[in-house]
Amino acid sequence: MRFWRTAFLPTVLVLATASVSVDARGQEPAAAPEAPTAAPPPEGAKPRIEPPELVHFEQAPYPEQAARDGIQGDVVLKLTIDAEGNVTASEVVEAAGHGFDEAAQRASLKFKWKPAMREGKPIPAQILYRYSFTLTPVEPEAPEQVEAPKTGQLEGTLRIEGTEAPLAGTEVVVVAPDGSEQRLTTDAEGRFRIENAPPGRYRVRIAPVGFVEITSDEEVLVGEVTDVAYRLSPEVTGIVIVVQGERPPREVTRRTIERREIDRIPGTSGDALRSIESLPGVARPPPFSGLLVVRGSAPEDTNAFFDGSLAPIVYHFGGLSSVVPTELLDRIDFYPGNFSARYGRAMGGIVDVGLRSPDTSCFEPYGKPSDRTGCYHGLLQFDLIDGRVMLQGPVPGAPDWSFALAGRRSWLDAWLKPVLRESGAGVTTAPVYYDYQAILERRRGDSRLSLRAFGSDDRLDILVTDPASQDPAFGGGIRFGIAFVRLQALYEDRLAPGVNVESMLSIGKDAVRFSLGNLLVDVVGYPIHWRHEFGFTLSRRAKINVGLDFLVEPSDVVVRAPPPPRPGEPSPGPFVSQQVREQSSEMTLFRPAWYTELELQPTERLRVVPGLRLDYARDSGHADLSPRLNARYDLVRGASSEEAAEGDAERRRTTLKGGVGVFHQPPDPQETDVVFGTPNLLSERALHYSLGVEQELTKQIELSVEGFYKDLTRLVGRAPVGSGYAYGNPGTGSVIGLESLLKYKPDRHFFGWVAYTLSRSVRKDGPDEEERLFGFDQTHNLTLLGSYRLGRGWEFGARFRLVSGNLETPVVSPPAITALYAADAGAYVPIQGAPASRRMPLFHQLDIRIDKRWQFRSFRFSTYLDVQNVYNNAAVEGLVYNYNFSKEQFQTGVPIVPSLGVRGEF
Repeated sequence: MRFWRTAFLPTVLVLATASVSVDARGQEPAAAPEAPTAAPPPEGAKPRIEPPELVHFEQAPYPEQAARDGIQGDVVLKLTIDAEGNVTASEVVEAAGHGFDEAAQRASLKFKWKPAMREGKPIPAQILYRYSFTLTPVEPEAPEQVEAPKTGQLEGTLRIEGTEAPLAGTEVVVVAPDGSEQRLTTDAEGRFRIENAPPGRYRVRIAPVGFVEITSDEEVLVGEVTDVAYRLSPEVTGIVIVVQGERPPREVTRRTIERREIDRIPGTSGDALRSIESLPGVARPPPFSGLLVVRGSAPEDTNAFFDGSLAPIVYHFGGLSSVVPTELLDRIDFYPGNFSARYGRAMGGIVDVGLRSPDTSCFEPYGKPSDRTGCYHGLLQFDLIDGRVMLQGPVPGAPDWSFALAGRRSWLDAWLKPVLRESGAGVTTAPVYYDYQAILERRRGDSRLSLRAFGSDDRLDILVTDPASQDPAFGGGIRFGIAFVRLQALYEDRLAPGVNVESMLSIGKDAVRFSLGNLLVDVVGYPIHWRHEFGFTLSRRAKINVGLDFLVEPSDVVVRAPPPPRPGEPSPGPFVSQQVREQSSEMTLFRPAWYTELELQPTERLRVVPGLRLDYARDSGHADLSPRLNARYDLVRGASSEEAAEGDAERRRTTLKGGVGVFHQPPDPQETDVVFGTPNLLSERALHYSLGVEQELTKQIELSVEGFYKDLTRLVGRAPVGSGYAYGNPGTGSVIGLESLLKYKPDRHFFGWVAYTLSRSVRKDGPDEEERLFGFDQTHNLTLLGSYRLGRGWEFGARFRLVSGNLETPVVSPPAITALYAADAGAYVPIQGAPASRRMPLFHQLDIRIDKRWQFRSFRFSTYLDVQNVYNNAAVEGLVYNYNFSKEQFQTGVPIVPSLGVRGEF
């Protein structure tokens, strides 16, 4: 444990507000404003710090265009003043635009100050200075008389030892002389502050995850600012993302959507999980499918988790919304490939969603932040799709406990069902879904225990009054439902210095039911998922993580259906003419896994993470060993805060990153079933290769470019055997691509990015089969989006997408015979062409979102309008045919879709 006090690096942060008037003719004001003066210290007190005083004021010229337009503005600057009174740096803290910022900066660099003093000695200082531009000269206000102080101030800065990077978002526990406790969170610069602090001794405790704990006693004196710089020794020295107070990555690429972005992305109706579709490497899925297609892999190759617990679905019916509302999400981590050994049983990508801790923070009137805690928050929201309610806050009588309760239900059925009936549509109902969440959490020191219960239920009952002539079986009643519930316990703690533990246990129930005439699929499972990981810090530059990942799922299965055709196989004809197989059985999936990872940082620039994972699948009878290696190297390290203050802020980080790994995915249960599948299949295997670079262009803008290649082997497929079929592992494939992301990091006004993916995904169904494009292949995928806060509660955003069309398997074209007549079914059976051989026209769409917020004394009201497909482009989504498949036409997607919502919260 090491830290430096201000005796080694004396710094003062003083709030000096000066009203400087510059008129349109550029005349100098009558008198230069001065910073507030301080009252003398009380008798016997230690000499306090005296703020700097302005000696020479430099007038800024009034921007000509702003003067002509009658625009005024205030610019808040952070000035760095050396011990000689010279301004060495001027940074805009609150911008005014219209040329005011640049004029104020240039003028402030010519100011001359009487330096700040401590014990009679000049010291460097930083102050906040307000430069006002007005069209009518005003007299500067006289400084307010400052009464003799009765309190002091405790300030501190948290920095990472060795890198000097600020540690933001870290909890600081401060115990006052009277025994009361305050929990503070450091800001973006790693700072915390307690104003009007009564004099006495304060106990400061800092114990962030991944760093050595610090406990220190600080003395606060009347009229003084006690400013302490704490330098924390990392258990693992981080790079890149640790600047934001996050854990260093164990993957080549982790794309995290921040809270500022999470519910403002246009075209998503404010749903955070749908924002994943706008990231590089994610293909546009078929409409209303709710699928995730990552880097040319099949949707089932990507797994989604809620804090490490496997989720059966991510989206409700049609992908309209996610199964967990945005308000309960803390983060969304998306790993498109080469992910950590912590994750397995997947060849595509990983989405890990973190549920947030219940909010007990307090606000002053009109939404101003407060240091108090222990307040309750509620939310009520309605739009055209669903309605939701949420309540969260502290548990009465239990100071360490907090809770959150939430629920949501769709009402598409309430207004869409009458519309379908009146329009004479063949379908006369709409889907219904609801979800619910409950969180009970305890935080005590380094320990966190979170108990959760959450679930989802989707139901669709359809009465088809006009079935398609190609398949009369698709008539009458169709019922489909999918539901899940999870009971989850999450525990995190620091057992000893350098020893961390993370544990997750979830139990639940999954149910899927589909019926159509004589066809039936009814599956009920009871998954039990246990994760447990220990982290051991070996030294400042080495840490080892060891863990287990056990999944057990007893299931009851009832299936009555014909076997599906394999890719490229002729259509077996209408369902009514196919042979139906039936099975009713009980099965238990048992898939344990063990893993270890070593986080190494040989130098400040290099980070290497080798990992190893061992999986076993009892249903297939095979074990798989998956070695992985990820690395990151800073060619150029970014400037630290101190270097930036000294004028070396132009050095921007350049990072190379790469990885290689083996990933296995066991066969689906039905593929190893004794009736519908073939036992003892091998796991599918993928080799991931990736190499990329990250370049900081400015403080806010970063460019990431990454190339990737996936070699797929042992893919499960079906081949005819005698009078039936048998599964095997004859398939191979590959995916090659390039991803780029130009991102503007969120600030007070704007966030946005440009994402582009170029890729090609191919498959080969057997050694003697021809290579073909994979059904979810998309060559080009471009997304441009941005959102800007206009002020006065208004925010406007837009998203534009340009994507290669979907691939379809067409019917052979005339004059060839397009279909055969099945007399037993009374319908035509199409003669299909090559699988996925017809690409639909280019897809393009513009979405916009407008938000307006009103802040009242004790609550907030907001409304939004989210419009998808603004210019009503008739996007081609597929092919449809007449009764005998002799004529085809394009099937188009949804037209313009507006969604209006209102929201109230306290």
